[in-house]
Amino acid sequence: MSPAAAEVNTLVESRYAWLRLAASLAFMTLTSCGIYVIVVVLPAVQSEFGVDRASASLPYTLTMIGFGVGGVVMGRVADRYGVIVPLTICSVALGAGFIAAAYAPDLLTLSLIQGILIGFLGTAGGFSPLIADTSLWFTRRRGIAVAICASGNYLAGTIWPPIVQALTESWGWRSTYIGLGVFCVVTTVPLLAMFRSRAPLSEPSPAAPAAKPGIVSPAPAPAAAASAPPGAGDKSRPFGLPANLVLVLLCSAGVACCVAMSMPQVHIVAYCGDLGYGSAAGAQMLSLMLGFGIVSRLISGWVADRIGGLRTLLAGAMLQAVALSLYLPFDGLGALYMIAILFGLFQGGIVPSYALVIREYFPTAGSATRIALVINSTLLGMALGGWLSGGIFDLTGSYDAAFVNGILWNLFTVAVALFLLKRSRGAVAGLHPA
Repeated sequence: MSPAAAEVNTLVESRYAWLRLAASLAFMTLTSCGIYVIVVVLPAVQSEFGVDRASASLPYTLTMIGFGVGGVVMGRVADRYGVIVPLTICSVALGAGFIAAAYAPDLLTLSLIQGILIGFLGTAGGFSPLIADTSLWFTRRRGIAVAICASGNYLAGTIWPPIVQALTESWGWRSTYIGLGVFCVVTTVPLLAMFRSRAPLSEPSPAAPAAKPGIVSPAPAPAAAASAPPGAGDKSRPFGLPANLVLVLLCSAGVACCVAMSMPQVHIVAYCGDLGYGSAAGAQMLSLMLGFGIVSRLISGWVADRIGGLRTLLAGAMLQAVALSLYLPFDGLGALYMIAILFGLFQGGIVPSYALVIREYFPTAGSATRIALVINSTLLGMALGGWLSGGIFDLTGSYDAAFVNGILWNLFTVAVALFLLKRSRGAVAGLHPA
């Protein structure tokens, strides 16, 4: 190993790596508010603009579509220029988006602002790029590190809904948006200083710019190979299949699992209102669900370091189907609180597991783009699921069919994970060359 590579490799799982992880957690917690605020204000938006439930879900749907597409774009930007560029875009766009949305004269304008400024340019810049960046700073503890980083998304879901609900009741949703815009800029810009160094385990792309003085240059780390699970084999053909085919399968599984996941996360506030429990109870359940999702992500990260990302993905998908099915026979207030806890505990580790599968079975070069593609397919699933659930409610007058729809989508994710796990075992046994 060259002296330069040895120097860079000492940064892996170093004190600086953990401090950077803490900054990533804080940044993601602050900027992920963009995907939760619109859920809480959905009843107020529906009432003000006089639209049905499916139409009122449009701002959320476009936010998640923008979040998904923007994450892929921001992943490519991070691969080329480093993570600090998408993070800077995120800080500025998110603040501007909230303030602009507060002055939206109609639902379509609000939806476009949510999709472009808050989703595509805002929250997307602080999600997939940070998860990919974190995966490059850790080897032995990659699973728990990625889980901690991804927990910022759920920590935001725990903190923001009750705050936004209280502010909306006191100030109205428009004034709340203005306050959020200012707060996001003031709190995220100082954190950018922690992300100036390039990740030590990244591999330079042919188009990557030359390293600047004082900035850590990309260099491959031999330790990274030790983190590959049995059966990973030739990473140019993960699971013994064309890499692009595996990527499509993972993206499809990501869409399916999050169509299921979106049902309670997007509509729990409206669902509780329909049952007569009030929007505040729904906001509390959402907060509770995502709070236990943090616990789930941390446990899943610990588990993934021992059994791998693919098995962790399979376990999470199966447990999510169980939790979702509980909404069909039970709709009492106490039961809904308990199901919210179980749903959070069961599904929190699913999304980070996709990032681990990419890092375990694919080449390091271009990892931010691949992780962005897969993880942001889950966001497209959230967008599709949020809209589908609203449309099914409008057609049937209840959410029962929407829960069944989610369960069926979830089973597809289980099938994909089982297929890849079988391929992985086959590679270990030599049944098909990787």
